Amino acid sequence: MPSLRVLNHAFRAWRRNRAWAKHEPETPFLADLLSGAPTCLHVGASDGRHSYVMTQVAPKAVIYAFEPSAFAFEVLKLGIAWHRMGKQVTAIHAAVADKPGELMLVTPKKSSGRMGRAYAYVAETKPNGPARPDLEDTGMETQMTPVVTLDAFCADHAIDRVDFIRMDIEGAEQRALEGAALILDRDHPHVLLEIHPPMLQARFGGSGEAVVDLFLKRGYRMFALDGVRLEERTTLVADLPWKDYFFIHPSRAARLPDGVFKARMAA
Repeated sequence: MPSLRVLNHAFRAWRRNRAWAKHEPETPFLADLLSGAPTCLHVGASDGRHSYVMTQVAPKAVIYAFEPSAFAFEVLKLGIAWHRMGKQVTAIHAAVADKPGELMLVTPKKSSGRMGRAYAYVAETKPNGPARPDLEDTGMETQMTPVVTLDAFCADHAIDRVDFIRMDIEGAEQRALEGAALILDRDHPHVLLEIHPPMLQARFGGSGEAVVDLFLKRGYRMFALDGVRLEERTTLVADLPWKDYFFIHPSRAARLPDGVFKARMAA
């Protein structure tokens, strides 16, 4: 039986989804990316809000939702059941990186005393000092979590095509994408990626520029919201601790549904 905290969190997430409330500003653009029966990877699924949106804009989508937090994974499973998404969404209790195994999930404690579950990230060891360089925290909780690579997961589950990846994993994105190199080269999936330059540098030895280069060298085009306007970019928006970016490959442009991305890719 789920705990009362899990039930309360899952109910709030379920209610927000039904009201289409508190979704990220990039969420409405998913309808311009997904059609037919796409295969989607939702990495850092949390309570599953992006998985829910995918099922609404592409009712035949097949979604694999990866979540490393034991708490959030229980919330995710309830959301899948309550929204009746079980035929479309498969929940996987795992983090994603560049090699399989096990890592520590670090969850900061906010100054309010609540756990900052949205800011949790994987690490090899417990950090000294603050949990994150970009937050004021008052401590942390840790737990071990299994780790998979997207390439190996898809190979093991006979997933021979990936159409879309949503990834929000608090600085681990470079390593996770390195573990998805075969998918990126084979399928050129659309990607909605939250990039965290301070976390990439301080906790993972990477950089936001390296993440962008990973896509640009494969021929992808990069887009980001400037207010409500979608603009094409070749560099990150400066001086932000994190931001979402879309990556679209020209080879997939003709198969995009009618909408802003198809129009921009044709320009």
